[in-house]
Amino acid sequence: MKKNIAIVAGGDSSEYVVSINSAKQVANWVDKEKYNVYTVLVKGTEWIVNSESFCDVIVNKDDFSFTLNNQKTTFDCALIIIHGTPGEDGKLQGYFDTLQIPYTTANTLASAITFNKIFSKNYVKPFNISIAKYVTVKKGDVIDADAILNVTGLPCFVKPNCGGSSFGITKLKDKEKLLEAIEEAYKEDHEVIIEEFLEGMELTCGLVKTTKQSYIFPPTEIVSKNEFFDYEAKYTKGMADEITPARISDKLAKEVQQLSSQIYDIFQLNGIVRVDYIYTNKQLYFMEVNTVPGMSAASIVPQQIEAAGYNPKDIFTIVIEDALERDQSIKK
Repeated sequence: MKKNIAIVAGGDSSEYVVSINSAKQVANWVDKEKYNVYTVLVKGTEWIVNSESFCDVIVNKDDFSFTLNNQKTTFDCALIIIHGTPGEDGKLQGYFDTLQIPYTTANTLASAITFNKIFSKNYVKPFNISIAKYVTVKKGDVIDADAILNVTGLPCFVKPNCGGSSFGITKLKDKEKLLEAIEEAYKEDHEVIIEEFLEGMELTCGLVKTTKQSYIFPPTEIVSKNEFFDYEAKYTKGMADEITPARISDKLAKEVQQLSSQIYDIFQLNGIVRVDYIYTNKQLYFMEVNTVPGMSAASIVPQQIEAAGYNPKDIFTIVIEDALERDQSIKK
């Protein structure tokens, strides 16, 4: 009997549209010969389910089910494709844990830690993983520009602590515009990280590790046509060169893959993730982990999967089956 798979998309952040585009692509990849595939659109408290045969049926959040023509359908696994809250920060994971429904991402704790840039940087410090210098501020703090820039220097990046797709990020060159940049970041989060600018090559590596096998994809080199890899560069065709495999030595490529694998294990992750780096002065600097990376036609991980010679349909089957198997092992 086919398992019912819910592709959970949307969310409550600025990345809503990105998530919807990812979900459309993923729906084409999930093997419909093995699974019954539904898309659950989440926006605040409004959750609706669609499929190829019907649309806009309300989801019962009491048990994550829906009823159509007096027939109730429950889900065997949630394939989470929400970038940002509540799908990447642990909130949905906690909900599914409560209902004992398997899901395809990192667990509640790992999702919460990795979504928080400050927490994730602090978490990897004991493992001698290089990170950029940074300062944090919260709404209501008195901003001492001199003290901040004494740590980070100029230029630097001003970012919302929790957020993605480069929303709210400013590359700051002028001390006088620091407050303006912080206010822009506050639009996305109440906490802001001011981080030193590292001049170097931007690299990123996608991977998925299961109890049976690891799939570590070729790193991608990102060359933005803008000043940095902002929203426009990420999602506008021609605004960035995403070169897979990256134009780096085999030795460095292996180093990126090995460090990505180590970070995956440090955070005890599950599902497909992407780890971002800056390579400068012969050193890899860890920037962040994306536990729900983009899966749209413009996204990086699908490019890496193809470059590695894998079929996306097979990768998503592996991810779904791993989630189902982990759930069974937990319940034993």
